[in-house]
Amino acid sequence: MKKSVLSLLLILSAIVLPLSAQGQRPSERERNVWMKEMQQYKNDFLTKRLELTEEQKAKFIPLYNNMDAEIRKTQEEAEQLYRQTRAKDGKATDLEYEKAAEALYELKGRENAIEMKYFKEYKAILSPKQLFQLKDTERDFIRELMKQHRRQKRK
Repeated sequence: MKKSVLSLLLILSAIVLPLSAQGQRPSERERNVWMKEMQQYKNDFLTKRLELTEEQKAKFIPLYNNMDAEIRKTQEEAEQLYRQTRAKDGKATDLEYEKAAEALYELKGRENAIEMKYFKEYKAILSPKQLFQLKDTERDFIRELMKQHRRQKRK
């Protein structure tokens, strides 16, 4: 799965929107707790769907979490530049608009470079079939989150 800003925003909206509807913003602690719970849920999902052995799990999950953290940091940097430029409410300079746009357009390439770096390490841990299934499993995880989010909205 390409981890895009859209998927990150979708995930973050699952916590921010309910709280903002109540007039509250989640605290840093609440976001950290939520992110840890989400990461654990994703780890369990990947472990089950890829049918990882205990040995594979012990090697793969920390590596995968590191990759996720690197990608998240890259996304947050691009998103921060986007928000800063947008906050100028039409008064940003052409150079600021250009740099923000460039960061957003480069994001997928930067995410891909990170994924490819880790792919080489995954090859030593996962079977070819598991490597093949990883992308589908990541997409299934996002779909599952979206289903749960829709169910939660209906309540």
